[in-house]
Amino acid sequence: MIKNGIYKHSKKGTMYKVICTAKNSETLEDFVVYESLYDNETSKYWVRPASMFEDLVEVDGNKVPRFVLVEEEK
Repeated sequence: MIKNGIYKHSKKGTMYKVICTAKNSETLEDFVVYESLYDNETSKYWVRPASMFEDLVEVDGNKVPRFVLVEEEK
């Protein structure tokens, strides 16, 4: 389960706030709705399939979570 809160992107080091999870109305696939916590000219808000949000990525030869929770929303 993806918790609302602040996450760090393992590859870029950028920070994001997970606002909520949502379902695709056609496929019922879970998506994560999140906000950039840095200036991003492309968009402030993003959606990503939950499966991709929770994927492992390679950083310095190690497999680590793509996003790491650093502060859970209370």
